[in-house]
Amino acid sequence: MGLLPAWAISASGMAAEQLRLDLVATNLANVHTTRAADGGPYRRRVALFAEKLEAAGRFAGRGVRVVGIWKDTSPAQLVYDPNHPDADARGYVALPNVNVVNEMVDLLTATRAYEANVTVLNAAKSMALKALEIGRA
Repeated sequence: MGLLPAWAISASGMAAEQLRLDLVATNLANVHTTRAADGGPYRRRVALFAEKLEAAGRFAGRGVRVVGIWKDTSPAQLVYDPNHPDADARGYVALPNVNVVNEMVDLLTATRAYEANVTVLNAAKSMALKALEIGRA
């Protein structure tokens, strides 16, 4: 395995984690959105990843790819607020199924995964520079 595939694998991991961070930001921004485009409350969005495989000798892994963005189908949170404009006849408002604590955990894990991919990229870059120095000597 050369250095370019290692860089490509790390880049695919960073792109995937960037998407995950974007979805966490979207989920947190819509934590109180009661009117989404489909008519109900906002639904939490989660990125679905799959291994990117490509037969290349003994090693088949080529990073990660985004399969899709999934809308969480768990039920909305019902909160009693009869003065809310979206309250039903009983006075309950359907709030998004976004849990701020879970989103913060996802934010931290995505950040750590992104940093890990940056570390791998920097290690591969350092190895390439050392190889060039050895070649000059």
